[in-house]
Amino acid sequence: MTVRAWAELLRVSALFTVPGDALAGAAAVGRRPGRSTALAVGASLCLYEAGMALNDWADREEDAVDRPHRPIPSGRITPRAALTAAGALTAAGLALAARAGRPALTVATGLAATVWAYDLRLKHTPAGPAAMAAARGLDLLLGATATATAKATGTASATALETSAATDSAPPAPPTARTAVPAALPAAALLTAHTYAVTAVSRHEAQGGSTTAPLAALTAVAALGAVTVRERPGKGERASAPARLLLTALTGAYLRTAGRPLVHAALNPSPPLTQRAVGGGIRAMIPLQAALATRAGASGTALAVMGLVPLARSLARKVSPT
Repeated sequence: MTVRAWAELLRVSALFTVPGDALAGAAAVGRRPGRSTALAVGASLCLYEAGMALNDWADREEDAVDRPHRPIPSGRITPRAALTAAGALTAAGLALAARAGRPALTVATGLAATVWAYDLRLKHTPAGPAAMAAARGLDLLLGATATATAKATGTASATALETSAATDSAPPAPPTARTAVPAALPAAALLTAHTYAVTAVSRHEAQGGSTTAPLAALTAVAALGAVTVRERPGKGERASAPARLLLTALTGAYLRTAGRPLVHAALNPSPPLTQRAVGGGIRAMIPLQAALATRAGASGTALAVMGLVPLARSLARKVSPT
């Protein structure tokens, strides 16, 4: 029962949406994932779980009315234990980021501050969706910064080498912390916009009743799909036919995963259907991350990210991601 309670508190089924942030960030800077990327993934997982524990601690009185089955109001986990877990996970996340380098620690510190500010102050304010969206964007930038500032190995990424061979020119200089953030900003912006739309819907998941939020989110998802499926401007050589086909398939998976439950919630904004729309929006982050990696020329990374989908779907049947 204790294990089940902690799984519910930490929403472990949503964990599979986190590694793709760092991997998409690595792809955005044109580098293969490495040790520093793995550290960024670990830091992201810890900070995400810290946010889940802190969220339930901050909402314990509200959940006692709207969700008495949650671990804290049901008495299965004490508020003190949840707050302690949030603090410990935050410290662990920052420690992992520090091992990836000072630039990564700087981004992770901003991410941790955003998570705590959202849960403790901003969640129930108009700034709430923006804060949550910013956290996802920072998570992708954490992966980009950690990967770009890793110790040089003397070789560029596979994508850079292929481009170099095609143009018979020297490979580009390895990315640095200064160039990583601008390079990853377009991908971070797309992920941020999706998160904003899903968070706006989640504000109504307990009571339901809002048709506007799911309709607005559906419009945003459609627009994001249209942007994502395009090849990245300024990339030079056109992507191969298999890469374009993969990008189209991944974008379609994103639209289906996020769009279908949003349509249902718009037609019937009941709490169960609104919660299902939020869950679909969370799961849709995986194909979106994979599409962003493909867009950056990292099809292998994209396929690895998509390998998380069946795991997320399977665990979501046992533990709700919302």
